[in-house]
Amino acid sequence: MSGSGGEKITRLAFWGMPISLGVLALKMSAWWVTGSLALLSDGLESFVNVVASFIAFFVIRYAQKPADHDHPFGHHKAEYLSAVTEGVLIVVAALLIVQQAVGHFSHPMPLDAPFLGLAINFVAGIINAVWGVMLVKAGRAHRSPALLADGQHILSDVYTSIGVIVGLLLALATGYAVIDPIIAILVAVNILFQGWKVISHSIGGLMDKAVEPDEEAAIKAAIAANAFGSLGVHDLKTRVAGTVTFVAFHMVVPSSMPVGEAHDICDRLEDAIRDIHAGAQITIHVEPEGEKAHGIRVKVVKEA
Repeated sequence: MSGSGGEKITRLAFWGMPISLGVLALKMSAWWVTGSLALLSDGLESFVNVVASFIAFFVIRYAQKPADHDHPFGHHKAEYLSAVTEGVLIVVAALLIVQQAVGHFSHPMPLDAPFLGLAINFVAGIINAVWGVMLVKAGRAHRSPALLADGQHILSDVYTSIGVIVGLLLALATGYAVIDPIIAILVAVNILFQGWKVISHSIGGLMDKAVEPDEEAAIKAAIAANAFGSLGVHDLKTRVAGTVTFVAFHMVVPSSMPVGEAHDICDRLEDAIRDIHAGAQITIHVEPEGEKAHGIRVKVVKEA
């Protein structure tokens, strides 16, 4: 990742802390003035956002550290730890909501100052919607798992807030107070689903998952178009670690080819791949013709 990209990610992660605290204060105020269990469940999800934003900031800063003796491939995977932690916190929040909701089924309580509470919660939802979209866009643009997970969770919080507001308006219109704990349980189910998505995506990164099929196809096309001069490329492997894509493959050249010419081909291939994945870490093993090829071959386009 470029230095400017890393600075932007860190800056966004920093502002996530005060913004999440402000949203939490608004949502807990909405619960305080109404006594609504559904609004409390929405506030608990925002509490997860606060904890996650602090973790994300420090983990993202750590992930930006350059490679060192103990971590020669960099610290990029640290971001997945933030995303996994956020996923676990989401699940814990959902279970707490269910516990509270079950106890209120037999004794549903009417709401105090409902319209003031819903107005406060609506303002918090608007703030979250704007902030969540910004984080998701930046997370995808800079390939930051921690920022993307944070943004996706905040957007799921927005959907939750919309459901809570609509549900509580329905409860007020019908007079059925039991709708309040029912909404809280529906919120918990949605939170559990979002938490599972965050955790499963992060586990894929920790397990050195390859790039997506369309990205791999683009890498193969770039290699095929720029490997002229060689006799072929094989054994292509990719993996994603946080914001960085790792690409490795073997390139076969004529036995008589000078080292300098083989090096020029490698430089051309590296530039072509980095046009697709900026900051990619690329390893090319050059081998003379006659070696037994293995792995998947990439057909080379002949130079015009």
